[in-house]
Amino acid sequence: MRVLLIDDEKELVSTLCERLALRGIQAHWAADGQEGLDKAARTNYQWAVIDLKMPGLDGRRVIELIKQKQPDIKIILVSGHSAAGELDACRLAGADCFLVKPFELEELLAKLRGED
Repeated sequence: MRVLLIDDEKELVSTLCERLALRGIQAHWAADGQEGLDKAARTNYQWAVIDLKMPGLDGRRVIELIKQKQPDIKIILVSGHSAAGELDACRLAGADCFLVKPFELEELLAKLRGED
């Protein structure tokens, strides 16, 4: 399984990548939306884990652009905020599910396995 993590919290995504790798999951990370789009243009991922609030391109826009290039990619939206309108807009853009920060690694793994 290949996973792309996009979040401006570099320590969070780099640590998640390491922990996912220990579980046999190939994970890459990007510190902003544009870097994530660049990585998604070079590699096909099964999953993208995308932060809603980032400087520059926000999570909703990143979802829309990734889905244009990789329509089958599954999206997990993450945020410390859970405004209903934003979540609905992200679902319409193509998000498959949502995690509220802070979340446990096991919660993320359950989503990746389709166990939620």
